[in-house]
Parts: sequence; C-alpha cells; structure tokens
Amino acid sequence: MPTYRFYQVDAFADRVFWGNPAAVVLLDVWPGDEVLRHIAAETHLPLTAFVVAVNAGAGKFHTRWFAPSGAEVELSGHALLATSHVIWTHQQCAAARLMFLTRTGELAVDRAGGVYTMDLPARSCTPVPRTDETFAALGRQPSELYSDGRILMGVFDGKRDVHEITPNWSALEKLDASGVAITAPGAKHDFICRFFAPRLGVPEDAASGSVHCVLAPYWAMRLGRTRLSSHQVSKRGGELACQLKGDRVLVSGRCADFMHGTITL
Repeated sequence: MPTYRFYQVDAFADRVFWGNPAAVVLLDVWPGDEVLRHIAAETHLPLTAFVVAVNAGAGKFHTRWFAPSGAEVELSGHALLATSHVIWTHQQCAAARLMFLTRTGELAVDRAGGVYTMDLPARSCTPVPRTDETFAALGRQPSELYSDGRILMGVFDGKRDVHEITPNWSALEKLDASGVAITAPGAKHDFICRFFAPRLGVPEDAASGSVHCVLAPYWAMRLGRTRLSSHQVSKRGGELACQLKGDRVLVSGRCADFMHGTITL
C-alpha cells in the first residue's frame, strides 16, 4: 500500500489562513497521472505540487502541478514557493539554491531568511479589444485589456473597481482565456490585483505567483521602475514583491505551515 508524505502550506503569507494554500506531496518515484489527478481532486486546494528528487543533495528536483479539476498546470508560483519552503524547512536540504525541472523549464529558487525568491519567465502582453463578453464577465469594463495568449489582463483606473468586482462565473468561463487578471494602481503597494481561473476549478486564486509574470512587466513599464510591490486583494490576501530582470521576473514571498501528514492509497 503506497504512502506519500504531504504538507499544506499557505504561500505569500507570514501566518496561516492568509495567502494561497498549496499541497506539497513528496514522492520517491512517479505514479500514474491518474493517481496524481485523484490526489489533487481529494486535497481540493488551488494547486497540488508533486515532487520527486533528481539529486536532493544538490538541490535538484522534478515537480508537477495539478489543479482540483485534474488539469496539469504549466506554472504555479505559489505551489513552487510552498515546495521550496517544505524542502528547506522540513527536508533540511543544505543546498544554497533549489532547481526545479518543470513543464516551463528549469526554475531556480533562492532564500534569504524566511523570504523565498523564484526566478520565473516574464510574459509580455499585447492590447486586445474590450468586448461585450468581457463586460458581461466582469460587470465593469476595464480601461485597458491585454492578453499574453493565455490569460486576459484588465487594467482599471481605480482600486475600488478591483475590490468590488463580482464576476459572472458562467460568462467568465466562456472567455477565450485560461484565466482573467484584474489590476489597478495601489495605495500602499505599487499595484493591486485579483485573478480568476474557473476553468481550472479555482474561481478566484488567493495569491498567484505565475500571474505576476504578466503583471510585473506591465507595471514596470508603466511606472518606470523594476522593483515593485503587489497586494493580491482576494478574501485571504497575499503580499508579493517583484523585480523585473530582462526577460525574467523575480517573485518573492513568505510561507506559513498549516498541516502535514501521510497520504495512504
């Protein structure tokens, strides 16, 4: 009877019940994909990360991410952050840097104290027409609308719009995008944002590292600086720091442990 160690971690938060929860499942070898999908559905968290060591002593790992819908995700920032926390904190890995083999390529994570920093690919976006469909999905029309080919990003003039939007979920699912980000200038932060991904079984993502691969380049260009602070204003909330470095985005945050245990199949 196979057993797997797992941890539940709140990412982009310095205390439990904040940030974005992720399950991290440690494996010796890869089981079948159907097993991974069943576990992700059972944890029913925004993302479940599965990890197999390639060379644990050197800090090299292979990781895959699954949504509760069973879909495999190419990139999950918050689950990568949570995985790094588990490996350094609970597996006592001595490597100064962690390297993860993913569907997006090889991704590095560094740490300084309790802050973890992921080196992620920047994604440029282009303007797209605002349509009746986007208005129907969001209930408000953004002043600008962009796409990176996967997600739509609606830019609003005021943070109140971002806070108050209640999406029409059925209309949102019909949009030609895997998810929709909305953003506006912040007060205590450079910008605020929210992210909706109902197609993946995650109506609203609490704190998303991957969406900042699109948000950070946009705000860096708009504000004329490369270091940025972001507040994801979901119900749980999330604090993220970003730095644009050429075609990469460094996304930093903290993690808080919530639970650990054993999965028995």
